[in-house]
Amino acid sequence: MGRRQRLISTSILRAIFVTKPVSNDETANPGLLTRILAFFSIFQLTLARYRDEIFRKLRNDSWQIEEEEYAESFRSQSKYKRTDLKPVGDLGYSGSAFFTTPNTKFLVKSLPRQFEQSFFRKRLLDPYVEHMQTNRDSLLVRITNLLYCPTSTLGSLLGTAPSHHIVMENILYGKSSCDKSQQQQWETFDLKPNDFFFPERDIAGGRLAPENVKDRLIDEFPDKIKVTIDQKEELVAQLARDSKLLQENNAVDYSLFLVRFPADLNSGKHKVPTPPGRGSAWRTGVVSRDGKWIYRAVILDFFWSKDALQAHAFTGLVKLYNAIKFGKDHGPMSITANSDEYRQRFLGMVEDMVEIPDSSGRPSGEIRTPPSVPQYV
Repeated sequence: MGRRQRLISTSILRAIFVTKPVSNDETANPGLLTRILAFFSIFQLTLARYRDEIFRKLRNDSWQIEEEEYAESFRSQSKYKRTDLKPVGDLGYSGSAFFTTPNTKFLVKSLPRQFEQSFFRKRLLDPYVEHMQTNRDSLLVRITNLLYCPTSTLGSLLGTAPSHHIVMENILYGKSSCDKSQQQQWETFDLKPNDFFFPERDIAGGRLAPENVKDRLIDEFPDKIKVTIDQKEELVAQLARDSKLLQENNAVDYSLFLVRFPADLNSGKHKVPTPPGRGSAWRTGVVSRDGKWIYRAVILDFFWSKDALQAHAFTGLVKLYNAIKFGKDHGPMSITANSDEYRQRFLGMVEDMVEIPDSSGRPSGEIRTPPSVPQYV
């Protein structure tokens, strides 16, 4: 771990264990001297737990995550080693940094974009909490803490250290219990509807961005999710409820994070442990109809609002491009689509990739309803 990562890790751990939680007020109010000293922080920012009471209630009551278990997840598994989070690197197109807790049960993700932080805190948080309390099998990723820096700092202004982090469940938990060759058999897919307009991919023959950037734009699932009719109906119904919440709050660009690993890794004496807390079928693992795979799935990255200034700016750029170019106009980008249209295409994507047997017992895919038809309510 580099020095920068170690200092960011220390900031996060200090917020979890030491810093007093912030009440339900919008922000903490540190004194003038504290603000002056904090301003010159470059890497190790002083973070606070935002609205800790509501996240504790979600952890304990809705998800049945024991507080002692949760706290122990952030401690070193060896008394001879210092406690540090494990850096996972930059896993997203947004440039977010990721860490896992020492036992890999939880994931810490930075939110480097100010408009994402603001949207989640000011608009989505309260509806999210209410939804998770009343829909305990929700497949929205479980966010167990929000950490933020209550003062302005050079580190956040220069981008050397993130000012906001979310702690969330890690549905890859259990992978580290497998040996190295078995871990390589785990597959992950960050899935969004691929029929939106992506300038990096769709303009000038895709020469606007290098391949390593385009590879992170969107994943393709090269197979079908093979489950029973009941399992598919359960998945689509739950995703419809979850995406309805996001639609009502004008969120777009979220993705289905799909994990699969061979079912034989969970046979015999070795059992792959499941993510902590109250289980649900698609969170703990659904065995494929042919018995070959175990699937897990959650909805990730629901922090982009159609109302954001950036979304309006990109909408204008797409319109300008369509006005000056020749040939067929491009439709919206995933970040500029209307939230109801994005939801329809998202659910249509799921319908397409899930395969169930027809009445004769043969595999049967679903015919996708055009996104303009309001199939889902």
